[in-house]
Amino acid sequence: MIGRLSGKLLEKHPPQILLDVQGVGYELDVPMSTFYNLPALGESVTLYTQLIVREDAHLLYGFATDHERQAFRQLLKVNGVGAKLALTILSGLSVDELSHAVMAQDAGRLIKIPGIGKKTAERLLLELKDKFAPGEAGSALLGAVVRPVPASSDILNALLALGYNDKEASWAVKQLAAETGVTDGIRQALKLLSKA
Repeated sequence: MIGRLSGKLLEKHPPQILLDVQGVGYELDVPMSTFYNLPALGESVTLYTQLIVREDAHLLYGFATDHERQAFRQLLKVNGVGAKLALTILSGLSVDELSHAVMAQDAGRLIKIPGIGKKTAERLLLELKDKFAPGEAGSALLGAVVRPVPASSDILNALLALGYNDKEASWAVKQLAAETGVTDGIRQALKLLSKA
């Protein structure tokens, strides 16, 4: 999985950009919130990424912040929301605005985004309502578990990539000792999950 890219910005054609990473050009689709904050052509930029593999294509999406990427991932989990619509939502609303709309159950705010009708807006509000921490900005996605040790982040991501859900993976990581390394942590977490 490609999680982050750093390189020189070669082209900007909304919503797509071309990023040169040590001689390899990566095409990324980015939300407009990220696009507007990109540096000038030829400048260096670092983006968090999400790779979507489809039967007919491998698509790479870029985000200025990890919070945007986490929101994109949460949107993809909503029934009927694909990568293109998730990108449109994040282009129409910042993560904070999305969080506030979900907390206030404001379907009207979501309906203003192209491609979102009343039913889709209601489904988004229903399925996202437990994904944001109350009273905090969009940076407080509940799916983004705070961990004191950097290795636990890699362990959690590995478990999620293996198909475990957020709840199972988070539970397994919390059972591990703080000083556990990534390799041993994954091994131990898999043992814990197989017994649960």
